[in-house]
Amino acid sequence: MIERAKLISRLNAYLNTDNAPEQNGLQVEGRPRIGRIVFGVSASMALFEAAAKAGADMIITHHGLIWDKPQKITGLFGRRVSFLIKNNINLAAWHLPLDMHPAAGNNARLAKTLGLKNIKPFGDYHGLAIGVKGSLKPALDIKQIHQKLGGECLPFGPQKVSSAAIVSGGAHSMLEQAAQAGVGLYITGSRDEYVLEYAKEAKINFIAMGHYNSERAGVQALMKYVAAEFNVKVEFIDVPNPF
Repeated sequence: MIERAKLISRLNAYLNTDNAPEQNGLQVEGRPRIGRIVFGVSASMALFEAAAKAGADMIITHHGLIWDKPQKITGLFGRRVSFLIKNNINLAAWHLPLDMHPAAGNNARLAKTLGLKNIKPFGDYHGLAIGVKGSLKPALDIKQIHQKLGGECLPFGPQKVSSAAIVSGGAHSMLEQAAQAGVGLYITGSRDEYVLEYAKEAKINFIAMGHYNSERAGVQALMKYVAAEFNVKVEFIDVPNPF
């Protein structure tokens, strides 16, 4: 068991929360002592109900309930908050901090999965470099990379990929930055209509893994960190989402 305040303070420090916007950290307050934590990608009733059934004292997600502005506690949002309060379950979430973290971050974990070398920051988002770029030595076939990562692939760049940029989640808008950086492949979670023709004209490979699937690795890495550092039981609950 660990005190909630101590756990949140340690995780805020580990994830460098002070340097990121949005409402990161504790979002809904439940019981003050934590013995079991359920981890998931996105806050939802499906996750909350599964966590309650598992006896969780806290839920930690990448996508929380509260973002950058106040919200009325009504409707679907109100029902979600009410469920957590009734079941005395804490909810904590770290968004950009969990994208950016050099060890547990979504982008760092995807870079490791891909075998990226010479990793550098990439992807300007309101003055923050939230992604990574690097090299592949030896170069990998785009079909091989697509098979490893899944999702959708637009193979308009070199067949043998020697460099890549990664920004997990809904970051198709950074495709132009990737093309300007001269990489052979851009990896993100989602795509929009214009992406196909832009990738074709820029002669760059593009992979959209699915927003959810591109951000599973970070919260799972954070779970492993928590399990190693604190006297708590942990569990990842998957709520599959192809988008």
